[in-house]
Amino acid sequence: MTTRVSTGVAKLDAMLDGGLLPGTLTVVYGATGIGKTHLGLTFADHGRVADGARGIVLDLNGRGDSQQHDEYAARLFGWSLTPWTHTVTPMTDPYPPPGQMDASYSNTLKWVGRVRDYQVPTPDGGWEFDWSWKAAYNHALYTVRPFVYFHCAAGTRRVVVDGVEPMDSPADSIQFFVFDELYRKTIHRDAETLGMEICLPVWKHREFIDSHVYDHTALTTMLLVTTEETRLEDLLARKVATGDIGATANTIVVLGSERVGNRLARMLCVIKHRSSAMSDEIVEYRIGARGIELG
Repeated sequence: MTTRVSTGVAKLDAMLDGGLLPGTLTVVYGATGIGKTHLGLTFADHGRVADGARGIVLDLNGRGDSQQHDEYAARLFGWSLTPWTHTVTPMTDPYPPPGQMDASYSNTLKWVGRVRDYQVPTPDGGWEFDWSWKAAYNHALYTVRPFVYFHCAAGTRRVVVDGVEPMDSPADSIQFFVFDELYRKTIHRDAETLGMEICLPVWKHREFIDSHVYDHTALTTMLLVTTEETRLEDLLARKVATGDIGATANTIVVLGSERVGNRLARMLCVIKHRSSAMSDEIVEYRIGARGIELG
């Protein structure tokens, strides 16, 4: 297995005064094909060096078009991005079967579109989620929650969430709703509590839960969001809309394109990095044989 590290990691860490802060959320904005997935996979893979374990990848893409996570991971890092399939329903054996702890990818949460598409009117004139959708969503959590819990209990400290589609009003996006729920109720849930909710009956699995407690405040999450804007200047001028998770994120990175002479260059800029110094540079990057390569 290759141990190559993208040349972009050191440069980006320098722009962020040492890198992303543990326990925080970073949102990366950019048009389709600009390199967000490359950046996310580079961040996840670098967990081997920084944390002793690779990160995990949650793909919210539900349109059926491949974002080539597995191909990129294999080519760039010698990483076989096997899908996680282990599901833990209440009172069943919670422990992953052989091989599933090597599965670092999940695409179980595939809903796209507007929140209203999954709601029905109530008698009082309001709206609520359709019961069949709620049942499907809760069943999906029987797969996603163990995916996060068992990997983090084994040492993973990085979570990459990809496949978020552009939306005029982020507050209307089912993907933003799902991510917010996932972030608050699973990724940043107390590890002991999450373990007790998954490993039932608790008395039977108490020893495992107690010996696999991790600090959920040390988990670093990177959310990759596709935008309609393609030019860097348009992304820099982009307004934060109601419901946009970028408003509460610790760090925001934008990837855009600009004309440089007779070619179209890819540019990266950090526009927000709370609680730490950051560079105000606009840096050109390329997608090369080793992934993201910053100039």
